[in-house]
Amino acid sequence: MNAALHRLDYDTQKDITGHGFRAMARTILHEKLHFDPVVIEHQLAHSVPDALGTAYNRTKFIKERKVMMQTWADYLDTLKAGAAVIPLKDNTLKTESACATHIDTLRFSL
Repeated sequence: MNAALHRLDYDTQKDITGHGFRAMARTILHEKLHFDPVVIEHQLAHSVPDALGTAYNRTKFIKERKVMMQTWADYLDTLKAGAAVIPLKDNTLKTESACATHIDTLRFSL
């Protein structure tokens, strides 16, 4: 991911990193698009804390993840089409612009 960002002329020390996109996606999916954090963590391939442990937890949430990723793609398309973006600080617009301009680098695979 960082190599792709470099090819797009982003400085991964100052502008954004692959991990930054993942963190931004996780935050937006939960806070703005209202998806369950457990489903988000499964999509990001993070281990999900479970009282029974991973030996017994075989959940995949495939249907929910498909809906979530389509909603994410629609959200990115809205940004790309010129949705109103309210900057929280100076680099917010650049980050969200990168998100909208380079949609293919943000899509997660199932």
